[in-house]
Amino acid sequence: MSPSSAMMIVLLVCMVLGLEITWALGLACVTAVLLDPKLTFVLIAQRIFANSNSFSMLAIPAFMLAGDIMSKGGLSKRLVAFADALVGWISGGISLVSIVACTFFAAISGSSVATTAAIGGLMYPEMTKRGYPESYAAAVQAIGGTLGIVIPPSIVLVIYGNITETDVGALLMAGIIPGILCCVFLCVYAYFKAKKQNFPKADNFSFVRFLVSFKDAVWALIMPIIILGGIYAGIFTPTESAVVAVVYGFIVCLAIYREISLKSIWKIIESTAVGTANLMILVVTAQMFGWLISYYQIPQAVTEYMLAFVSNKYIFWVIVIILLTICGMFLEVGATNLILGPILAPIAAAFGIHPVHFGLVFVFLLAMGQATPPFGTCMFVACGISHQSVGSVSKYLVPFVLVEIACAALFAFVPALSTFLPSIVG
Repeated sequence: MSPSSAMMIVLLVCMVLGLEITWALGLACVTAVLLDPKLTFVLIAQRIFANSNSFSMLAIPAFMLAGDIMSKGGLSKRLVAFADALVGWISGGISLVSIVACTFFAAISGSSVATTAAIGGLMYPEMTKRGYPESYAAAVQAIGGTLGIVIPPSIVLVIYGNITETDVGALLMAGIIPGILCCVFLCVYAYFKAKKQNFPKADNFSFVRFLVSFKDAVWALIMPIIILGGIYAGIFTPTESAVVAVVYGFIVCLAIYREISLKSIWKIIESTAVGTANLMILVVTAQMFGWLISYYQIPQAVTEYMLAFVSNKYIFWVIVIILLTICGMFLEVGATNLILGPILAPIAAAFGIHPVHFGLVFVFLLAMGQATPPFGTCMFVACGISHQSVGSVSKYLVPFVLVEIACAALFAFVPALSTFLPSIVG
């Protein structure tokens, strides 16, 4: 058996046995080194250091810290109040409020799970209090949370850019239009669902209430504008923008909202440090795995196979959407990103698909997988908040997931939706 075959078999066996993806990838890499006389552990260590010695990697802990500061600093309830004033008066308004609030919070947290937990904790009790079915209310929180890794800042987009050597700044900008469009389409479905089921709605639109809530939430809403505006204007890089977000978050939450104290900052930093350490071990292990699959020319072999049987890029997109939808049902986002990203990105390039375009659609499909039964992480968080069963929540989640599949197809077949904003700044 060749070392490359043994590496892939060990990875699959470890995942089937339920081993953490970090250790599954690590054991697969160790197997390849032990069986291949041309490889040594010294070489692997050198590759790990070379791949980790990346300026853009600094964005990961910085964005995680910024998200923790914002989520604990009172921003979520202000964003919910603003979203309620904005769309709460529409039929089924409170469900639209949840989705819109998740979209706003996604532009702060960079994490789907954090978005579901922060907004869902506030909105689920409110939806049930207003007479919505409990399982439907939980499904809305789960699907809204998926936007957390599509709209920048996005930790998953940063990781994807690093492991596939795609421009991180362009990827972050590419997520804006698809993220907003997906929010709109999800709201449209929620609106018609509410009309059909005769769900309640809030009072008529109040411009005064809108202005008051906007004034209260304006500091939270300015943050993504500062980050993306600075990148667009060339004032700072995506990595530097993450540090700007941290500083801005500290100033807003300490001096303006005053919902965190100097004493609580240390606990926030500790929490971020633990999360960053776990994530970086996974990223480094995945980079080693990615280097080995490149070393064994696995992407080239898969590309040649695909080119022999797939006639054009449109069929390729259909295969990718089906493949990642199935993966989303059973695999965690990190696993799919780190294993399939380095394999599929070169194939997409061979079909003439722009790297930023493919990366955005790829990550969007990963985001969708977080709400896909039976193992979606956002779905599990929503079930934990609501104490509803996976089966009952899944019944309401499936139509939302179908909306996101339609969005994925739209983004795949209309490249300009992903590439327009990045192309403006070259």
